[in-house]
Amino acid sequence: MNLDKKKAVIDSLHEKLAKSAIVIATDYKGLDVAAVTQLRAELTKAGVEFQVAKNTLLRRASVETDAALIADSFKGPTAIAISFDDPVAPAKILTKFVEDNDKLQIKAAVMEGKLLDIEGIKALSSLPSREVLLSQLLATMNAVPTGMVRVLAEMPRQMLNVLSAIKDQKEAA
Repeated sequence: MNLDKKKAVIDSLHEKLAKSAIVIATDYKGLDVAAVTQLRAELTKAGVEFQVAKNTLLRRASVETDAALIADSFKGPTAIAISFDDPVAPAKILTKFVEDNDKLQIKAAVMEGKLLDIEGIKALSSLPSREVLLSQLLATMNAVPTGMVRVLAEMPRQMLNVLSAIKDQKEAA
């Protein structure tokens, strides 16, 4: 690869790393082409980029980005998963893939300037997806006004029940 191509790769990677919500470094040594293709397909379907690059290029591209925190992990065969909007999706997919295929290893991750170890990535993967979290938030926000309407509607109904009971009591007397 000549110098111009290397600079183009570094610039492209730097731009992606700067925009990313999460970057997960993996070691793909021992994976066959079919497994990598399957993993790429799953990640692409979730809107995640899975890219293999030389470690020196990754280190240079990570300068002045959050990914600089995991630059020490760029050793050996390294592939990075980059997500721009949903940090949970790549963690879920990679954690599930590691359970099924022990040759892939997750090295480290960085999310919003914070370094995540393997346990942090597993904890992140156990979270519900972004859509589920948003729907739970919406349901919670919707529950407050709904409860208020029910309480306000119940007060006249209870007053009517009391008046009806008094009427029945006077008629019986």
